[in-house]
Amino acid sequence: MKTIVITGASTGIGEAIAKKLAENDYRVILVARNKERLEKVTKEINEMASHSATFYQVDVSSQSQVEDMVNDVKDKFGSIYGYINNAGVMLDSEVVKGNVTSWEQMIDVNIKGVLYGTSLVIPDMIENGAGHIINISSVSGHEVTKKSTVYSATKFAVRAISQGLEKELARTGVRITNISPGMVDTNLSPNRQEMNRKPLEAVDIANGVLYALSQPNYVNVNELTIRPN
Repeated sequence: MKTIVITGASTGIGEAIAKKLAENDYRVILVARNKERLEKVTKEINEMASHSATFYQVDVSSQSQVEDMVNDVKDKFGSIYGYINNAGVMLDSEVVKGNVTSWEQMIDVNIKGVLYGTSLVIPDMIENGAGHIINISSVSGHEVTKKSTVYSATKFAVRAISQGLEKELARTGVRITNISPGMVDTNLSPNRQEMNRKPLEAVDIANGVLYALSQPNYVNVNELTIRPN
């Protein structure tokens, strides 16, 4: 059974990914800050797919917490096949408002949080000649609105990291996928009611993750953009 770590797994897209992968015979490691939600989702998964889920209460912006989690997962379950960087925050992003605290939190979670976990699992993946890093970016990493400047900057960074890793990991057997969702019906998207079309469901992104993971070893799905129709 392949082990997949999913950050931001207590709600929304991360929760949907964890459930979808557990349904498809992956061992899922749920990582997030909200212990109560983690316990609830892990219990639901294990009732559905026995003993396939474990959780860790971790702040991904803390390098030491991420390192402790990765080391413990490897000790308990062996190698980590997949690492899904889903944790993210969307806060006040207009530069003119000068909300430095919000900017720093987005940079710490959305960028540093991706780098910490990824850098820790890649050496073993390269040694094993197999593994898959999946970064959940956003269409805000392709397009910027007047209210999304700093958030978009962090998601542009996630795409840049993904594109760089494509080259760093070429011919190692380790795959990299960047997924950019459009508006998804989650708590991270407070303006979803203003859309004049149906937003995506979290499971739609989970299906994209499963698609990328389930390709033959010689196929690397580098980029998926998933938008409402």
